[in-house]
Amino acid sequence: MAAASLDLPERVIVTGGTSGIGRACAELFAAAGCGVGIISRSQQRADAVAAELAATSSGTVFVAAADVADETGMQAAIDQLAGELGGVDALIVSAGIAGETGALLGTATVDGFRQVMETNVVGAFIAVNCALPYLTESPDGSIVLLGSDSGFVAVPGMIAYNASKGAIVQLTRALATEAWERRGIRVNSVAPSIVDTPMARHDLGDELMDDPPFPLQSPQDVAWSVAYLSSRQARAVNGTTLLSDFGFAGRSSFPA
Repeated sequence: MAAASLDLPERVIVTGGTSGIGRACAELFAAAGCGVGIISRSQQRADAVAAELAATSSGTVFVAAADVADETGMQAAIDQLAGELGGVDALIVSAGIAGETGALLGTATVDGFRQVMETNVVGAFIAVNCALPYLTESPDGSIVLLGSDSGFVAVPGMIAYNASKGAIVQLTRALATEAWERRGIRVNSVAPSIVDTPMARHDLGDELMDDPPFPLQSPQDVAWSVAYLSSRQARAVNGTTLLSDFGFAGRSSFPA
């Protein structure tokens, strides 16, 4: 099935759009002919990705540099991209960090915990706040947040990450209730299990990721879920977190 099979938004902004899931989302929307705005902390990296997408897709790609936890920088970036795109129909919030992976209770630091929450949760709220005026003007405004199955199940050594992704589940509901009733904007999230991204490989190691003892999904798998939730075919879906974990969270603890 081609991306064109979905009735996708015409103007999309993706945070964290230069790597992993964010990049896969940017690639999918650009390949479908959408106008795409990418926000990255690195202008150089964003420019390189934009050049690659421009050479391989029919969509128009613009870039801006900002840290998602910096409200002033994010407002400037979204204002810039909205102007270049001629508006915003969908916001994909993919930027995130894992934090102190492997740090157990008693060794995990307050500063590390705070940094993860600032990026993964406060950063998501800032992105939504900054894009809200433009999404309100769209006839089909949509927001998709990137969560994780860690919002439903906990992994030792990832206290801050687990907490941040649990917050994304409830943030999705809270935003959806207000955004739809007051502004006609849908808000959903996707919560994948382990995805083969540079961040996951950094945390888990290439050896484990190359021969994993668990089901592994690609960034493109997640991008398709994001595309569906942002499409007009999903117009009745709001406040939902799509858990894509091969069914593991639904398993009973009974040894059968």
